[in-house]
Parts: sequence; C-alpha cells; structure tokens
Amino acid sequence: MAASLHTIEVDIPAQTLTLKDAQGKTLMHTRISTARNGAGEQMGSEKTPRGEHYIRAKIGAGLPPASVLVSRRPTGEIYSPSLRAAFPNRDWILTRILWLCGREPGKNRLGNVDTMRRYVYIHGCPDEDPMGVPGSRGCVKMRNSEIIELFDRVAAGTRVVIKG
Repeated sequence: MAASLHTIEVDIPAQTLTLKDAQGKTLMHTRISTARNGAGEQMGSEKTPRGEHYIRAKIGAGLPPASVLVSRRPTGEIYSPSLRAAFPNRDWILTRILWLCGREPGKNRLGNVDTMRRYVYIHGCPDEDPMGVPGSRGCVKMRNSEIIELFDRVAAGTRVVIKG
C-alpha cells in the first residue's frame, strides 16, 4: 500500500482517531487516549504533539496481541493484570507501534520539539485502560485489536495530522 493513499487524523479534544483514504472517505474511526498532560511539543512535557506528522517506522508486525514492548523491542511477555501488578510504574506499550516523526521544523521537528526524538507513538495498551479520555504519557493509545487493524492498513510514510 502506498503511503500517500491514506491519512490518519487524531483529534485530541474529541479523543478520536480516523483513517481516511485518498478521497477522504472514512475507513476506520475509533476512540483513543492521548496525553493526560494535554497537547504540546516540548521535550520532556509528556504532552501529545500537534501538527503534521508521518509514520517513520512500523514495529511489531506479527506479534501476538498484548505483546509487551520496551524500548521498541518485544520482551516476550504477554500483558495481563497480574503482570501490571508486578510492574505498576511501567508505561504499557503493547502489540504494535507506529513511530511518528514531525514534518514541521521548529514546531514538531528538530531541536527541543522533535516528535521522533520524544518517542511519540500510536500504540496498543491494556484493554482495561479507558478510551475517550486523556491518559497517556504523550502517545496515542488504542485498543490492541484496533492498532492491529490500523497497522495492517497503513504504510511507513503515511500522513498523520494531530489536531489539538
């Protein structure tokens, strides 16, 4: 699939993600969870960056649902509530990662506002995490079944617009 065929729109106020085709037709629409600290671009802010982005890398193809990833690598663990209890402070990144890169120098690219260097992803999360309300550390969290669907439909290079 060519990257130019799709656009992902993330609406921070509405807490939704929409995948559209080249004609603007909605292919997928789902509730998500963005940063509990709100919208913002600063390094270390744990806020969701706004503006024009693209998918720089796709990580986790073929992993089982609820696979745990740490530093973009599978740990071999499958998420469970008991695993969460054992690691209460872990930032749960599960199943798949779409690593975002900013397109706007000075806004979300380069320097102290670089989305990619901030490790901002669209990724899966524990199914008990609420959707439709801010709760992440800057990333866009989705249900595991939905991140698999999105991951399988888009290519690296796909345009991602984050509105805040």
